[in-house]
Amino acid sequence: MQNTTPPVHDRMYKHLARQILAEVIVGKYPVGARLPAERELATIYDVSRPTVREAVIALEVQGIVEVRIGSGAYVVRLPSEDDHPGSHLSAFELTEARALIEAEAAALAATLATDAEIEEIAAYVEAIARAERNATGAEEADRAFHLAIARAARNGALLGAITSLWDMRETSAEAALLHEKARSANIVPVVDEHSAVVNALRARDPDAARAAMRAHLVSVIEQLMFATEGDGRLEERRDRLRTVAG
Repeated sequence: MQNTTPPVHDRMYKHLARQILAEVIVGKYPVGARLPAERELATIYDVSRPTVREAVIALEVQGIVEVRIGSGAYVVRLPSEDDHPGSHLSAFELTEARALIEAEAAALAATLATDAEIEEIAAYVEAIARAERNATGAEEADRAFHLAIARAARNGALLGAITSLWDMRETSAEAALLHEKARSANIVPVVDEHSAVVNALRARDPDAARAAMRAHLVSVIEQLMFATEGDGRLEERRDRLRTVAG
């Protein structure tokens, strides 16, 4: 069992990705070799399986490994000096931040949104429903839904932060890869989860709006985990979100 305690302010998965990268360099995992299974890597490095999954995604973005569905992750090339896995924000980090920030935006919107704004938000849910299996169309309506709630919160700083998180979701290489995996697995925004947020807004219930938004985005994390072909547990992120929620 190896100690993978990360440096201060470093995310565990980034530290693990760099450690695996170092072991590829010294030949522990040569080109063409399959990395140990997720469960085995978690035991070897004394980390959670979600951490292993994020590390492998970081290596996949760099082209160091190739993940083959039903087979595992294979080393496909040796790293160069320019390879820095984990240098981008992951989809999990971004969604975790969204759950914390957008939940509060929803709570504010429940008290400040006009009736017209709430109906606009509801219209985006209908657009998501109409998109059905069209992942691209559903995602466009999904972004519009979340940003409309941010605008209705009447806080420019919140709107700027949430817009920035959505922009990073689209520009981060690691986040883009994982969301592409989700689209390939036909994972689209869940209408019922969005409807629960709208119902709380219509009821002018900030606590319910906060809880509905948080539950929706924790569910997104679960869907992203599913998209990576694994069954790792999400207790760590759920616990963090629940702790912040009080």
